[in-house]
Amino acid sequence: MRVFITGASGWIGSAVVPELLGAGHQVIGLARSDASADALARAGAEVRRGTIDDIDTLRDAAAESDGVIHLAFKHDIAFSGGFEAAADADRLAIDAFGEVLAGSDRPFVIASGVLGLSPGRLATEQDGLAGSPVGDHVTGGPAKRLANAHATAALAERGVRSSVVRLPPTVHGDGDHGFLATIVGTARAKGVSGYVGDGANRWPAVHRSDAATLFRLALESAPAGSTLHAVADEGVPIREVAEVIGRHLDLPVASIAPDDADAHFTWMSTFIGLDSPVSSARTRELLDWQPTGPGLLEDLDKGHYFTTPTA
Repeated sequence: MRVFITGASGWIGSAVVPELLGAGHQVIGLARSDASADALARAGAEVRRGTIDDIDTLRDAAAESDGVIHLAFKHDIAFSGGFEAAADADRLAIDAFGEVLAGSDRPFVIASGVLGLSPGRLATEQDGLAGSPVGDHVTGGPAKRLANAHATAALAERGVRSSVVRLPPTVHGDGDHGFLATIVGTARAKGVSGYVGDGANRWPAVHRSDAATLFRLALESAPAGSTLHAVADEGVPIREVAEVIGRHLDLPVASIAPDDADAHFTWMSTFIGLDSPVSSARTRELLDWQPTGPGLLEDLDKGHYFTTPTA
């Protein structure tokens, strides 16, 4: 299959590209910089220069492909008009792909998220779907991104084999500079490895290699309109994460009062205290997806998050 991928040189995309190539697919990766283009070429992918704002480029690449995986998102939201603007740009790209792929039964896979989907209880693939009351608490940019996932799933009604892969807040692995690395960096900066309240709140997680496998399986065989969960650990208590970090950095581990969370964790305070366990039982059954990478605590204990200063 000839597959066009946006975000192909990013943290997830750079794992999806070799996963697809190893399975015998051809890959065309969108690259917005010389560095990204070089990385894709070295990996064995064909390079298409542009950004997700280049709608004509997206349309042309999709028209030439047997399927599309859309991973790009403007995560540098501080410089691009905020999360809502990033979600708006994402919607324009999704709509463009939908126009090209309509009536073709070709696969179209996008990345979405699970954090906060169903606070305080185990969320399933049925939660947060269009028309579901779950997710009504979500507003602003996150609400728009949830609407983008709904729009993608709805493309099934227009003859697109669309699917949404929901990712947990930490897709971990060696080289990760995301949420988990930020938590490590905060512990270094504050001199304490902290958690909010009693730290019993849970985060789902997945190793980067397992997420890449699920994107390939979704491309190859997910039914039209599927919502999938790339979740290996259903819920890891944040206190246990803080304990591993404290041990590796030789720092005290302590509770941070909810009223002090903003000052301690800054922008991460919105997320660090969420209790958001998530199931992937339906995904595993549907696509025979079996995660084989290390769990979050095991991966954290390997030490690579502590070898260099993190964000």
